[in-house]
Amino acid sequence: MKDPRTQRTATERPSAQDRLSTGQRVAFPAVGLGVLIGLAVAPVPTLVGVVAVVSCLYLAVFAERLVLISKALRDPGTVTIGADQARAYPASKLPVYTILVPAYREPEVLPHLLRAIAELDYPADRLDVLLLLEEDDDETYDAALTSAPPEYLRIVRVPYSEPRTKPKACNVGLELARGELVTIFDAEDRPEPLQLRRAAIAFQQVPSNVVCLQAKLAFFNHEQNIITNWFTTEYAMWFEQMLPGLVRQDAPIPLGGTSNHFRAAVLTELGGWDPFNVTEDADLGVRLHRFGYRTLVLDSVTLEEANSDAINWLKQRSRWYKGYLQTWLVHTRNPVSMSREIGFLSFLRFNLFVGGTPLLALFNPVLWALTLMWFAGKLGFIAHLFPTWLYFIGLVCLVLGNFMFVYCNVVAAHATGITRLVTRAVLSPAYWLLMSLAAYKALIQLVVAPSFWEKTTHGLGGGAVLNTETSLNAEVSNVGV
Repeated sequence: MKDPRTQRTATERPSAQDRLSTGQRVAFPAVGLGVLIGLAVAPVPTLVGVVAVVSCLYLAVFAERLVLISKALRDPGTVTIGADQARAYPASKLPVYTILVPAYREPEVLPHLLRAIAELDYPADRLDVLLLLEEDDDETYDAALTSAPPEYLRIVRVPYSEPRTKPKACNVGLELARGELVTIFDAEDRPEPLQLRRAAIAFQQVPSNVVCLQAKLAFFNHEQNIITNWFTTEYAMWFEQMLPGLVRQDAPIPLGGTSNHFRAAVLTELGGWDPFNVTEDADLGVRLHRFGYRTLVLDSVTLEEANSDAINWLKQRSRWYKGYLQTWLVHTRNPVSMSREIGFLSFLRFNLFVGGTPLLALFNPVLWALTLMWFAGKLGFIAHLFPTWLYFIGLVCLVLGNFMFVYCNVVAAHATGITRLVTRAVLSPAYWLLMSLAAYKALIQLVVAPSFWEKTTHGLGGGAVLNTETSLNAEVSNVGV
């Protein structure tokens, strides 16, 4: 019997278009005013209370991540379709597959994408590829026309309207999709050739309420510099530890922005993506869970280009953090209702994972500064902020928490089989500083430009992009995810 939650209409879904609900507009200023009054009346107890709340949040996130990792290591829970099984499956039984490719001013990487799609082991007469280009993007449009696109590729000009975001373009593509299954590839993606076959077969084997399969993501330019080293390790931890752990916990899954495969009918039923959310993938993953649907991780890899430039990385990561904050705000507008829908534990995990990820990045510099001031100057007022009971909580977070996060990075780096990543993983606290800068940028943009899509520049991977077609299988083997 169909879950009653799926009877809602798309018009009932909350959207990031509305920044805050009425309750949030009241609650957030009220909390802020309460803290200010507390600081004026009883500053030390108030600051102790704030530090206690933040420390308990750290402790909860620390404990939750340990649970995620332990579950993922014991049983990754990924859906695996062997290569021989995928190749042997009759082409006549494969469904029509729609591939959405949103791109904007990326003519330089378009040829590589078209080559990667051409190398997909899937019948051409069952492919439906939609290249989604903004109306003013003449340079990519001209590049697509001159590349002699195959018959299964349609070029769609997305009419100008606000917001100018990837999810808005994907919604246009979803309306035109002919496939029973739908996936998204970004312009720089290099999907494993058997990925569509694996996903199509997997959808026939998993329960009907599993409507999304998230393929794993890795990078083809992981050796370019220290930023791509860190980024590759982070992705390995994300797709080998975090997402499988969330699956094992039956928690909401914040999807990756690419290589997620859907049953098209359900995606249409839910109204597609929220065009005002700049991490539309995370929002959709949570919304699927709220409607009673489930997501699993598919054992197939898509190679992407890791940002090798710090400024470009900050643009991308601040957009991700802003979208996580948007998703958290949207789905906590009625916390009692959401808790009833998905269960209290899943609701708690959603808050710790989706809300906690950007919030901890915001808190980190403050706590680092307090720690440095204490060791450097033994400032007395800092001691007053940490009474004995709170001191030990803070000590656990400082020592065990930071050790655990570094250790997880080292384990993820070691699992890739790339020796260089292990030594760089030990230096991951420097990467956390970049994350905090991105989080503060995200917070500012959340206030002044919530739906602004800050474009990530691709094609900075240099020779790695040019060599991808000949080294795809080797890279997948090396990355080990």
